[in-house]
Amino acid sequence: MAMPLTATWIWLSVTLFVFAGLCWLPVVMWQMQMRDIASKAMGDGSSELPKRYWQLARRWERLGYPAFTAVVAIFFLMVAKPM
Repeated sequence: MAMPLTATWIWLSVTLFVFAGLCWLPVVMWQMQMRDIASKAMGDGSSELPKRYWQLARRWERLGYPAFTAVVAIFFLMVAKPM
């Protein structure tokens, strides 16, 4: 049985996918910055990561929760096709 592309669950899934992608874009930049900060700290022989690293880690986490929730919702919509 073919599903119409106008089904609500399809559009909701696509919207959530775009949302998760938009959350992911800044996270990639932050991860690269965190990598560089950690490499510099290791090269300097520091036993602690600087404050900036932890600021970026908190931002990363704040965007991670909604993005992960969106992916779980997409999975549910694709399996259940509720609408």
